[in-house]
Amino acid sequence: MRFKDRTQAGQFLAKELAAYANRPDTLVLGIPRGGVPVAFEIAKTLNTPLDIFVVRKLGVPDQRELAMGAIASGGVRVLNEDIVRSLHISEVEIDQVTEKEQQELERREHLYRGDRPFPQLHEQTVILVDDGLATGATMRASVVALQKYKPAKTVIAVPVSALETRDEFAAKVDEIICGLTPSPFYSVGLWYEDFPQTTDEEVRNLLDRAANRELLMANG
Repeated sequence: MRFKDRTQAGQFLAKELAAYANRPDTLVLGIPRGGVPVAFEIAKTLNTPLDIFVVRKLGVPDQRELAMGAIASGGVRVLNEDIVRSLHISEVEIDQVTEKEQQELERREHLYRGDRPFPQLHEQTVILVDDGLATGATMRASVVALQKYKPAKTVIAVPVSALETRDEFAAKVDEIICGLTPSPFYSVGLWYEDFPQTTDEEVRNLLDRAANRELLMANG
């Protein structure tokens, strides 16, 4: 089995998440960029608000692929203290990397969300959505950052995941909904027939459409 595209994947997950439909304490957060088209379909079907959770990994100086922490929407920063200590990374170095990534995070926040305020996450049921999990590095940072807001419940929803990655997150969050766990896994994109890179413009358009839908519903 493969998904036709991110839209179909989101529609599939929405059926699996039917228990969360029409609940005022629930919202869907898409991880940009690829998670947003999936999240849009889920939010539309469940009749819940849609927003984004932007995460930027903090790479070790001179080893950018190795994450020493992450920053996320709403001003959250988390650090992997074991890596920081073992590599003797100074506060100055951490601050320099953080400042650079914060600029990119703010650029994306402004580009995607515009003037809309950051959503209320405390004591809410949050459905965190991406288009797939391979190593799970971005989702791992997202979950750690999200917990800082003390949501009532954290749910991960992904169309496809490596089996060991899914099992890891099953122990970290309240619930994980995953469509496929193929083995061998290879890559996320392999399990979609159509898997183009999601553009900034597409993310903005989907968020605008979701906001307009929510406004119409609020006005009756």
